[in-house]
Amino acid sequence: MTDLDALESWVAPLLDKLQPAQRRKLAAAIARELRRSQSARIRAQQDPDGSPFQPRKPQHRQHRQRQGAIRRGPMFAKIRQAKHLRITSSPSAAGVGFTGRVARIARVHHYGLRDRVTPGGPHYPYPARPLIGISEADRNLVRDMLIDHLT
Repeated sequence: MTDLDALESWVAPLLDKLQPAQRRKLAAAIARELRRSQSARIRAQQDPDGSPFQPRKPQHRQHRQRQGAIRRGPMFAKIRQAKHLRITSSPSAAGVGFTGRVARIARVHHYGLRDRVTPGGPHYPYPARPLIGISEADRNLVRDMLIDHLT
């Protein structure tokens, strides 16, 4: 049993006493905070367990100064924006995930799948870099938000 399962079994009777609108509002607030923490973690280039992302493959050729400028910056700079990292909430659940074309790119990097580098280009086995995940700090955040809302 994970910490979230234990928390869910403990808090479920208390949440059942709330109206559906209140539960939905609480779920949306939790999802917003989780999105904020996931975005900060992606910005820090860390896995959910706190270890750093596997670095990009090194470049073998000398490039002109302007070429490769994107590769020198942090990975997933735009994917962590709120327009791509969407929240969903209902009275019974809260979720954070990617939508649209970005979801396919995120899935390839999250699970370390094989994909084309460019359309019609060569395939490359990307290393796994988990973008979404629950860390210990996220568990504590959810627990604290639930306790604050119920008291």
